[in-house]
Amino acid sequence: MYKRIVLIILDSVGLKAAPDAAAFGNEGASTLGHIYERTGLRLPNLEKLGLASLMGLASKPHQQGYYGQLFPHSVGKDTIAGHWEMMGVMIEQPLPVYPNGFPQRILAELTERTGYSFLGNKTASGTTIIQELGRLHEETGKAIIYTSADSVMQIAAHESIIPLEQLYEICETARLMMQGKDAVGRIIARPFIGEYPNYKRTEHRRDYALIPPRSTVLDALVDNEIPVYAVGKIEDVFAGRGISFTTHTGNNDSGMKQITSYMRQPDFSQGLLFANLNDFDSMYGHRRNVVGYAQALQEFDDYLPMILDSLGEDDLLIITADHGNDPTYAGTDHTREITPLLIYNNGRTGYLGDRAFSDIGATILANFGLQPWHGESMLGAISK
Repeated sequence: MYKRIVLIILDSVGLKAAPDAAAFGNEGASTLGHIYERTGLRLPNLEKLGLASLMGLASKPHQQGYYGQLFPHSVGKDTIAGHWEMMGVMIEQPLPVYPNGFPQRILAELTERTGYSFLGNKTASGTTIIQELGRLHEETGKAIIYTSADSVMQIAAHESIIPLEQLYEICETARLMMQGKDAVGRIIARPFIGEYPNYKRTEHRRDYALIPPRSTVLDALVDNEIPVYAVGKIEDVFAGRGISFTTHTGNNDSGMKQITSYMRQPDFSQGLLFANLNDFDSMYGHRRNVVGYAQALQEFDDYLPMILDSLGEDDLLIITADHGNDPTYAGTDHTREITPLLIYNNGRTGYLGDRAFSDIGATILANFGLQPWHGESMLGAISK
C-alpha cells in the first residue's frame, strides 16, 4: 500500500480523439498531437514518464514511469463528467444544455430572487462576451449571463459594478434554482476588471457544481478517516463533499506550488492529494491559443522535477486529464478525447494499456483497503 497518492489533473490535456468522438462532433481532435505538430513542443520530463511512447515519438528518452491511456465512458466531455467518472460516478444521461440561451422563465425567476437583470443570454466565449457587453454592463448594472456547448451557466460582472460577494450570491441562488430538468453541471462566477476595451478576467472565479447523485471515492476515503487534500477547483467540482483540506488557486503557477507545499507538510503523512490545473483549459483551450497552451505545458514540465523530488518512497504520482480542448479545433468548446495516463513510482516502468477513467478511483480505493464499485484497480500492474 502507498501511504500517499498524488493525483494531478492537467485540465483538458487530451491525447487524441476518443472512439465515439464523432458522436460529439469532435472527429479528428487531438489536443497534444496538434500542439506538438504546430509548435514543435517537447516536454522532456513528461516524455520520460511515458508521454513519448504515447505520442509515438521516433526518439524516445529513457523511460521512468508507467504509462497508458484513459477512455471516457460517461455521457459528457466536460469537467464534471471527467472528474466524477474518475471518482466512481458515471453520468449516463446528458446534463441539460441551452444552445439558444436560457428560457425567460429562468431569467425572470433569477431576477426576482436576486434583484438583478441580465444581458447576453446566449452561447458565447467568456472573453468575447465581456468585450461585447462590458460597457453596457457598466452603464446599466445588469449582470452578463451566457452558456456554452457544455452544461453550464456562467455569470460575469465587473468587480466594481457587482462586488464579488454579491456575484457569488447570485450564482449560489442560481445553483439552488437550477435543479431537476434544469440541473446544469456547473454555475460559474466570472468576475472581471479593467476599462473598456481592456477587460481582464480575474482569479476570483468560483464554480458551483451539481451535487454528485451518489457517494464518490472521495466520500469513501473521508468516511474511513483517510484525508483528502484538494487543490484548485476540486472542492467546487464535488460541491465540497469528500474534502478534508482545500486550497483554491487562481492559476497553474499557484496550483503547482500548492501541490509541493502540501506534499512537504509533515501532517500529510497519509491520504490523497487531488489537484486540478485549469489554465490549460480556461486560458488557452477555449481561446484557441495554441502557442499559449504550449507555453503552459512547458511551464508544468519544467516544474515537474520539483514535484518528483517531493515524493517519498511510499508515494504514488498519477498524472492525467479530464477531457480534451484542442486549440486547433473549430469552435471554442471541449473535445471528446482519450487522455494520457502517466504514473511515477520510484522510477519503475511499464505499459498499462487502455484503461477507463474509473480505473483511477478503483486504484485509489484498493490502495487504501476499500472496495471499488466502478473500474479496475491498476495496483497489480504497478510493482512496489
